Amino acid sequence: MEELVVLNGGSLNGVIEIPGDKSISHRAVMFGAIADGLTRVRGCLMSEDVLATIEAFRSMGVAIDTRDQGHIKISGVGLHGLKSPARPINLGNSGTSMRLLVGILAGANIDASLEGDASLSLRPMGRIVSPLRQMGADIEMSVNETPPLRVRPTRKLTGISYSTPVISAQVKSGLLLAGLYAEGVTRISENGRSRDHSERLLPKFGIKLDISGNEVRLDGGQRLAGCDIAVPTDISSAAFFMLGAAISPASEILLPQVGFNETRNGVIEILRLMNADIEVRQKDTSGGEPVADISVKTSNLSGVNIPVELIPAAIDEFPAIFIAAACADGVTVLRGAEELRHKESDRISVMADGLRNLGIKVETYPDGISITGGNMTGGFVDACGDHRVAMAFSMATLKASGTVSIKNADGISTSFPTFFEVAKSAGLRIK
Repeated sequence: MEELVVLNGGSLNGVIEIPGDKSISHRAVMFGAIADGLTRVRGCLMSEDVLATIEAFRSMGVAIDTRDQGHIKISGVGLHGLKSPARPINLGNSGTSMRLLVGILAGANIDASLEGDASLSLRPMGRIVSPLRQMGADIEMSVNETPPLRVRPTRKLTGISYSTPVISAQVKSGLLLAGLYAEGVTRISENGRSRDHSERLLPKFGIKLDISGNEVRLDGGQRLAGCDIAVPTDISSAAFFMLGAAISPASEILLPQVGFNETRNGVIEILRLMNADIEVRQKDTSGGEPVADISVKTSNLSGVNIPVELIPAAIDEFPAIFIAAACADGVTVLRGAEELRHKESDRISVMADGLRNLGIKVETYPDGISITGGNMTGGFVDACGDHRVAMAFSMATLKASGTVSIKNADGISTSFPTFFEVAKSAGLRIK
């Protein structure tokens, strides 16, 4: 897609069905692939990122049946059943795939190379490769500590105690997966709380974990057993519709069965701080994850200073939050979020450039941004291939005074392949 054009105006209404959670779908496929026996995954997100994970394991000898769209069957090969792929594994745009998969390959005793697209090839991998090397893994990466990665067979891994310098669920999960192959105990601690999908899902496969505060402990040598998994709706995808309903007139939407994990619901807390009219109903559980129906109505938003402690639980939703800030009265300030510069794009810079092009006053910092709410015009925006940036600016048109044209918006399919159909049916005026 060279350019996505969205006409200004309109509102969002109705019950909006969001596809399955991307983070959980990745993990369900990976854990099922190295489990003993059959794993069935219901509601798996069939996006480009998750399909990259599926194809990676197929290339290593795992049979995965995807004929029933979103309801897949994985014939696990066990912890030591993976085979060396015939060619490099291309993971596209998926950082989750690469960081978790390298943890598995570190102990799988096979030879494999991992590569990705131009964006993934710039993302930092030293944060996962360095502790894996401490465990005994034989891994090569570029001199800039970026992909491609080459993993060679190693005689054994040894469990380590490791404190992550950056709060990262991907790093934590990759090290836990390597810990399954290691002798002894693997302990991972963080200076804060990252998303805990791996800790919730691994026990469903029979893995015992000890969790105390922000530390998780795993004994090596445990084997996974195939099981049935139900994937909840993705809150990161739902966030764009929360944004759209909050900023547009005469809007009221219901998002059913959204994943409501407290390590992921920071976007709701932040939007509520901005006075968004959000109601959480019918709390339940699905596949070991909390879920809830979320109702959002038209709101008069106000600028806020975003609490640092909410950043890890909203790290993927800041493009949507930045658009909310541009539509709010007053100034919104975010500091302590340098990690946003290392996502699918430099989201601080790319969002700031786009907002300025739409007439919004913005100031950036190495670790954050200041956005002064105002009258948003139409104009041209470059999403730089970042799916969340493209979807955020699509929703901005609900408040803009003119049409918004978004370049390099093709990345949307990496996380939300049905976005255009869902958004049009809800009221977004996609041309």
